[in-house]
Amino acid sequence: MGALQLDDKVILITGALGAAGSEAIKLFLERGALVAACDIRPVSDFAELDSLTEKYGSGRLMFVQGDMRNEADVREAVAAIDQTFGRLNGTYHNAYVNKVALIAEQSLEDWEDCIRGCLTSTFLVMKYSAALMIRSGGGSIVSTSSVLGGNILRSGNAGYGAGKAGLEQLTRIAALEYAPYGIRANAVVPGDFKSDEVLAAISQAHLDTMSKISMLGRSGRANEINEVAAFLLSDAASYVTGSMYPVTGGIMS
Repeated sequence: MGALQLDDKVILITGALGAAGSEAIKLFLERGALVAACDIRPVSDFAELDSLTEKYGSGRLMFVQGDMRNEADVREAVAAIDQTFGRLNGTYHNAYVNKVALIAEQSLEDWEDCIRGCLTSTFLVMKYSAALMIRSGGGSIVSTSSVLGGNILRSGNAGYGAGKAGLEQLTRIAALEYAPYGIRANAVVPGDFKSDEVLAAISQAHLDTMSKISMLGRSGRANEINEVAAFLLSDAASYVTGSMYPVTGGIMS
């Protein structure tokens, strides 16, 4: 069976200039989607914009700068998508905030920023993107959670873990509320993911330790999670909603 296609689906990718988001842009374009890339960073940081536009056509890729923690930014981003494409068929929400600190040492400001970055941003993206999806005849919302939002515990990740745990329950409730409108809501739940550049800088001792925490004995790559997101955004997942999809390599600890 060939690769799942996203033919002419308009898909919003948030956190689009991050490691997973930047690879998702290329993967989704390759699969035939029209992509609205959104990131808190400016368009000048989108080094591949011109080359991707030349390769896939100027009408298939747009960039919107916005902070998904900010309601006005989310509302304006979705309005820009409506103005450019006239519809929205899917959302792949990757934006997040993590500020690592022990509970006793974390400031309230950093705690609240984690919750806003992981949970409130998901609520806002769901709220405004779903409104446009309803007018577009339905769609698919895919959010990115983390194993740290479940039973895998790491000191210093209270805000991030709590935000991701909330994201998962929010996803289930969104699946329930939006089902009558033909909108599905799911989340991918990644484990340890690292880029080739990061892996190249890690010591062998660290690599050996990492190899013991998952059944597959390695870190994942960005497109190994993006492929699952592409499935959930595609028509092949038409009967999948309210689900959390682990993409963990069989993480054990």
